[in-house]
Amino acid sequence: MEREKTIWIRISFIVSFVLLIIKFYSYYITNSTAILTDALESIVNVVAAGFATYSIYLSSKPRDENHPYGHGKIEFFSAGVEGTLIILAGLFIIYQSIYSFFFPSTLDNLFEGILLITISGTVNGVLGLILQRRGKSLNSITLEASGKHLMTDTLTSFLLILGVLVILVTGYQFLDSIIAVIFSFYILFSGYGLVRKSVAGLMDELDPTAIDSTVKTINQKRKPSWIDIHNMRVQQYGGDRHIDLHLTLPYYYDLKQVHDEVEELEHALEDAWPGIMEVFVHADPCIPDKCCHYCQIIDCHVRKIPIDTKIEWTSLNMSKNQKHYHDIIKQ
Repeated sequence: MEREKTIWIRISFIVSFVLLIIKFYSYYITNSTAILTDALESIVNVVAAGFATYSIYLSSKPRDENHPYGHGKIEFFSAGVEGTLIILAGLFIIYQSIYSFFFPSTLDNLFEGILLITISGTVNGVLGLILQRRGKSLNSITLEASGKHLMTDTLTSFLLILGVLVILVTGYQFLDSIIAVIFSFYILFSGYGLVRKSVAGLMDELDPTAIDSTVKTINQKRKPSWIDIHNMRVQQYGGDRHIDLHLTLPYYYDLKQVHDEVEELEHALEDAWPGIMEVFVHADPCIPDKCCHYCQIIDCHVRKIPIDTKIEWTSLNMSKNQKHYHDIIKQ
C-alpha cells in the first residue's frame, strides 16, 4: 500500500514539473497574466508533490518510542502546506493582475498559448482523477489533496482557455487582468479548503465518515454478549485508525471469557480496515438492575428484569461517556 502511494506521488511530481515548463513557456510567448495564473499554480503543484513524497515516506514508517501513534499526521500537515501555497499563489496573482491592468503588455500568440494550456489541463485532469480515486482506496489524505488540487487546476485551466478565447475573438486585452483576478479568488477558496481540512485533522476534529464506518462494522458483528458499547473515540491519521471504546459484558464472565470477547471485537474492527488499525477496549461489568432491560442474552441465568428494549447503536449514543441505561430507546 505505501509503495503504491509513493509511486503515484512521484508520478505526480514528474508530471507537474513537465507541465510547469509548458505553462511558463506559454506565458513567455503570450505575455498573458491569465496564463501566468495557471503557471504559478503549477509551481505550487511541484512544491506540493515534492513535500507529499516526503510525507508519504514518513507516514509509512512504523510507530516508535517518540511517536507511539505512528507518523500518519504528517499527511494532514502536507495538505496544510499545499493549501497555504495555493493561497499565497492566489494573492500574488491578484497583485500581478492589478499591476497588469494599469500597466498592460501586448498579448501575442494567444492561439498557441491556448493549445499548450489545453494539453496541460487535460493531463492534469486525468492524473488528478486517478490520484483522488487511489487516495480514497488507500486512505491517503495526501493523495486525495494532490488529486483535488490537480482537478482544481484542470477546471481553472479550461475556464482560463474560455476566457483567453474571448480575448482572442473580441480583442479586448484588458479582460486578461479581470479574468486573472476571478481565477485567483477561486484558487484562494480551494487553498482555504485544504488548510481547513488539515487543521481539522491536526486538532483531532470529529471525523463522521470514520465513526460511521466503525459503527457499521460493530453492528454487523454485534453479539448478544456485547451488552453495551459506549465512550467510543475514533481517530484517523492518514491510513492509520485508532479506536478506544468501553465494552459492557456480563459481570459473571471470568478473565478468559472477557479476553476472548474483547479480542473478537478487536479482530472484527481490524479485519474491516485496509490500513493499520489499533483498538483499545476497556471491559465493564454489567449492572443487573439497570442493564437487564436491554441485555440481549436470552438464557441469562442471573437476569432480574425481563428484556423490554433493544438499543440501536449509533454514532451518537456510542460516543457518550455513559452506559445506555441512561438513555434507553424504546422500540
